[in-house]
Amino acid sequence: MGCPCRLRLECDDGALAQAAIAAAEAEVRRLEEKYSRYLPDSLTTRINRNAGGEPVAIDPETAGLLGFAHTLWEQSDGRFDLTAGILRRAWDFRSGKLPSQVAIDRLLPLIGWQQVQWSADTIRLPQRGMEIDFGGCVKEYASDSAAGLLADHGIRRALVDLGGDIAVSGAACRASPWPVGIRHPRARGEALAGILLAAGGLASSGDYERCLIVEGRRYGHILNPATGWPVQGLVAVSVLAEQCLVAGGSATLAMLREEGAALAWLEELGLPWLAVDTRLGVHGRLGRSVT
Repeated sequence: MGCPCRLRLECDDGALAQAAIAAAEAEVRRLEEKYSRYLPDSLTTRINRNAGGEPVAIDPETAGLLGFAHTLWEQSDGRFDLTAGILRRAWDFRSGKLPSQVAIDRLLPLIGWQQVQWSADTIRLPQRGMEIDFGGCVKEYASDSAAGLLADHGIRRALVDLGGDIAVSGAACRASPWPVGIRHPRARGEALAGILLAAGGLASSGDYERCLIVEGRRYGHILNPATGWPVQGLVAVSVLAEQCLVAGGSATLAMLREEGAALAWLEELGLPWLAVDTRLGVHGRLGRSVT
């Protein structure tokens, strides 16, 4: 997954615990091998390699993820776009330098979820050079899936944390919720808030994940697919939902909006959330026990 991964559980049966851990780890590896754009034999690589060519067959799991991504694309007025990952060719957040407008403009015609031809059985990228990237949703999906497997194995209290995308499972979490800290976006190693997580999933997104600071201005990694430039919105957002996948999608949609619009959207979301604005003001009601 390219991030720190952590699994915590409580179980009195050592053999059962080891079997459950092995199943959860295998599930995370399976999803990484299937959807990572870095692996030469992954489904994502196969889809991208076939851009401009024949459709690629997909299974119901992939169709479900594409459907979820399509919903986010609609809800964000096109700001959430699986094809926008290609902008990484212009943006190197380790370089300390901004990309040229020419480099960005060269990539923009290759972006546009509305161009993608997909169904329950196949997907086709119509232009050679187009790509999709499941990175905006597969980590959260993997957290949910691993947590579900732990519950299926009879683990009564478990927490899966894949790079800050967290899912908990087990009936015992209600009586003994997991303490979870929400990262401070400007103070590494410090918590902005703490909650007791008894059910569901918690996901966070922020401009601290990858960024450039040039002439005192911060450029975060969340890019507007219409312009190719970072969205100038909230600093960080955390959302709690019944599924980590839904929490992650909601946090990302908020980060893709300008600050005022994002806060207004979160107020109408109907889920517990916490957001940090550009003046480091804190908004929302997530920083307490949530059951």
